[in-house]
Amino acid sequence: MTSDLKPSALVLFSGGQDSAVCLAWALQRYERVETVGFDYGQRHAVELKARLTVRERLPEVLPEAQARLGEDHSVDIRGFGAVADSALTRERAIEMDARGLPSTFVPGRNLVFLTYAAALADRRGIEVLIGGMCETDFSGYPDCRRDTLDAMQQALRLGMARDFVIETPLMRLTKAETWALTQKIGGEALVELVEEDTHTCYLGDRGERHTWGYGCGSCPACELRAKGHAEWAGAA
Repeated sequence: MTSDLKPSALVLFSGGQDSAVCLAWALQRYERVETVGFDYGQRHAVELKARLTVRERLPEVLPEAQARLGEDHSVDIRGFGAVADSALTRERAIEMDARGLPSTFVPGRNLVFLTYAAALADRRGIEVLIGGMCETDFSGYPDCRRDTLDAMQQALRLGMARDFVIETPLMRLTKAETWALTQKIGGEALVELVEEDTHTCYLGDRGERHTWGYGCGSCPACELRAKGHAEWAGAA
């Protein structure tokens, strides 16, 4: 009997809601799923701890994770974070710039992440990169758009002579639909894990537990997460 599972994938896993759902999604589809996280000097560095907690708890709520969840990799790129100065890497107000982009935009962040991830994947014999980028409910970052990622996919294929595929399962989903997908994949247990253990707040605030999880409640990431959770809960 042949398996319908694909061989392997590398998930860009920050410890936030979207990447956690992508990890759960990948575990249903791939025989071996590895993860990679990046320390770029982010103010919300608490996500680096959250990612370890989520990985540890996933086998409790997703039986398939026990056998399929592979190695985790951590990459220090704080030098990049210092160059790509933003409200995510130092204390400054979250506001819009002259281009209409939020000051939380880290220039080229996803492009850098994918380059490092592809280099790692090449050495691990993995051709599928999975990220939680979304252009439906998002903060306006140009490197979250599918056309940007299509161009990046082609560049990686040409530059590394490997047929990389960048999968973005949340690309066309609203945040409410992402919550619904979470429930579909792992039921209430996975929803509770995402609410309790993932971290999205740009300010790194875990002082207050809201219905949707921990956070300041007022930064763009918290507002998107809270709005999506309310819409999903109201439609349930």
